[in-house]
Amino acid sequence: MTKFSDQFIFGTATSSYQIEGAYKDGGRSLSIWDTFSRIPGKVRNGDNGDTACDHYRRYEEDVRLIKELGVDSYRFSIAWPRIFPEEGVYNKEGMNFYKSLLKKLTEAGIQPMVTLYHWDLPVWAHEKGGWVHRDAVSWFLAFAEKCFMELDEYASCWITINEPWCAGFLGYHQGYHAPGHTSMEEGLKAAHHLLLAHGETVRLLKDTFRSDTPVGITLNLSPFYPASDSFSDQIAANNGDGYTNRWFLDPVLKGSYPLDMVNLFSKYVHDFSFIQPGDLKTISVKCDFLGINYYSRELVEFAGNTSFLFKKAYSAYSKTAMGWDVSPQEFKELIHRLRREYTDLPIYITENGAAYDDVLEADGSIHDRERTEYIEKHLAAVCELNEEGMNIAGFYLWSLFDNFEWAFGYEKRFGICYVDFATQRRYWKNSAKRYMEIVANRKL
Repeated sequence: MTKFSDQFIFGTATSSYQIEGAYKDGGRSLSIWDTFSRIPGKVRNGDNGDTACDHYRRYEEDVRLIKELGVDSYRFSIAWPRIFPEEGVYNKEGMNFYKSLLKKLTEAGIQPMVTLYHWDLPVWAHEKGGWVHRDAVSWFLAFAEKCFMELDEYASCWITINEPWCAGFLGYHQGYHAPGHTSMEEGLKAAHHLLLAHGETVRLLKDTFRSDTPVGITLNLSPFYPASDSFSDQIAANNGDGYTNRWFLDPVLKGSYPLDMVNLFSKYVHDFSFIQPGDLKTISVKCDFLGINYYSRELVEFAGNTSFLFKKAYSAYSKTAMGWDVSPQEFKELIHRLRREYTDLPIYITENGAAYDDVLEADGSIHDRERTEYIEKHLAAVCELNEEGMNIAGFYLWSLFDNFEWAFGYEKRFGICYVDFATQRRYWKNSAKRYMEIVANRKL
């Protein structure tokens, strides 16, 4: 039998743009995802987050669902355009929404883990250069300062930035995410300024506010494996790891960028002066925990005609609806590596979950056996890791709801709660019922 300690935090997670809707309500201005999703071909089926799960109007009902789920904590994010719809213009109505949500969660005995940035950059900030511009750090600090001022007394934990790899590289280098740019130089600048904003925000909370609320960053990490033991495929795995993992782990936890990747990037970026003296000291300021979003491993092979010499290789592993390998053993290997090479900070798994093609039965049931098994396998891995002394402090299941899944629109369902988007009715899936059991009994 696999048991969890009484101190272990069970949670579930969402993000603002993916669930809130009400995109013009309460004084909110547009985010880059509002405009990006309206560009034909950028989001599957032309979907957008205008309504999403209508959480802005239904948050009280949603808190009751979280209470019913029985989790210790709920992770959500704050929509920057609700707080500052224009540069320097504070919107109290937007802040009051989050204050009401936090109060409801606290009254229900649910610890709020609050993410400041989960990708909904205000359009006004994008028009001034977005994360490519160093001034984005000061714009973000003004936003963070107001959030700390108004909400710190209610928050159990703060996360500064969610997945800077996605916000920086998917948004500015690969173009799959908002704002949809395809420049390596922009991607590197954006990623650097996101990390710099993280470091400055940690300092703001600890030094200026002198708050003892724990604060950290969330990185999406995927362990890379070569498709064969050939030298070429090992190069591919090294470069994939550098691009996805080390480019973020190293500055945050070691105060440096990996030089092998600097050399690789220098083919596309000829001036690294945007990395200024003192920046890496700021980025590596000590946090209270490390957040990790884990979904899958990556199996890669050498590809000499690609920018970084790697591409996805064929894998015989069972897949989720995203085409991602179900790989709990590789998750364990990732954590062992982090402990060996990087940090002894408490680790929170701030996202883990799976998309599958769910079917809503006539009686309102959803028999999502594959998702249930996915969750059980990864929770078993967490338990085993803690038995080995790896200090996984908590686990946040992604996601509470089926929601707007970025470039995939509403086609990919990650939720443990099925959402009928036509009626906004919520239905617990079997995976949720199993999670309720695990949480209530604190064992698998």
